Amino acid sequence: MQEKELYIGVMSGTSMDGVDTALVEINQGQVRLLAHHDHPLPTSLKRQLLSVCTGQSTDLRTLGELDHQLGHLFADAVLALLNKTGIQASQVSAIGNHGQTVFHQPTGPSPFTTQLGDANIIAVRTEIDTVADFRRKDIALGGQGAPLVPAFHQAIFAMQDSTTVVLNIGGIANISVLHPKQRVCGYDTGPGNMLMDAWCERHTQRSYDQDARLACQGEVDRHLLARLLQEPYLAKQPPKSTGRELFNSEWLDGMIGTHDCSVEDVQRTLCEYSALTIANEVEKHAFGANPQLLVCGGGARNPLLMQRLAQCLPQWQVATTSEKGVDGDNMEAMAFAWLAYRHVHRLPSNLPEVTGASRLACLGVLYPKA
Repeated sequence: MQEKELYIGVMSGTSMDGVDTALVEINQGQVRLLAHHDHPLPTSLKRQLLSVCTGQSTDLRTLGELDHQLGHLFADAVLALLNKTGIQASQVSAIGNHGQTVFHQPTGPSPFTTQLGDANIIAVRTEIDTVADFRRKDIALGGQGAPLVPAFHQAIFAMQDSTTVVLNIGGIANISVLHPKQRVCGYDTGPGNMLMDAWCERHTQRSYDQDARLACQGEVDRHLLARLLQEPYLAKQPPKSTGRELFNSEWLDGMIGTHDCSVEDVQRTLCEYSALTIANEVEKHAFGANPQLLVCGGGARNPLLMQRLAQCLPQWQVATTSEKGVDGDNMEAMAFAWLAYRHVHRLPSNLPEVTGASRLACLGVLYPKA
């Protein structure tokens, strides 16, 4: 095994706010971020993806065309990162591409998950071996196929005497629980930014509520909050995972119904909903004198959400992963670079105790550059 290798991770999450790429150096399992690039997701493509993700009628031709377009988009993102850094394709061992999730149904008689973005196109255009399709092996083994990032969190954060919970707030919020005396666990707690972003975009034409300005103009609507908290997913026991197929605009409209509530109050209530559903789960894992909650993802830049998490968890040290030396904006892209590294070296990369899979497995499928 080489001492130092370069990998690129590509991540397009449920928020669909762009494509994150991260160039990392991995030296005997130690991961170091060298560079990153945020690549825009065209508005027209995002609109089509949202239509598919929220259950609108579609067809195989549309899915195939989206798969093709995303393959080129992800390749563009990697090539832009290479151009930015001056790194040659020949220096990179592999790309780890998450793909764009359009549907995730890990339970029921026919469990499946679908990520689009043709990895053949990525491998051919970048001239770098590409590893993709990380989730379906875990589902084949009876798991949820998600979350996969807790294994990475376990690898990069040293175990403490008290619980460390790593919270990623993307479209969906998910936690990785590093407990000194128990096995790692992790799962999706519920909505992160997804509902707030959708509501803000609908009423302000802005893709997200920058600095929580809209939310800060409103107040929590207790009637609406109580309805939101009745969502059955919240009462499920882990392992569990969710996404836009459940928490979407149609779901929110059904919750609001005929209830009279201002735009600002709904935004404030949605922020409170994310904070409470996260805090309620984090608190279950308290252990030791100094439990810490480390936050990454776009939600870490929402000052109101961060404030409410700190207020809801007064016994916890709440900080961002960036404050601990791990770039919170690129955490997931780094994770998929690491997952590619694990695949190349035929190492297991799932945590059965997190996903519910029957055994450890090396995840992903290799798409050679030639």
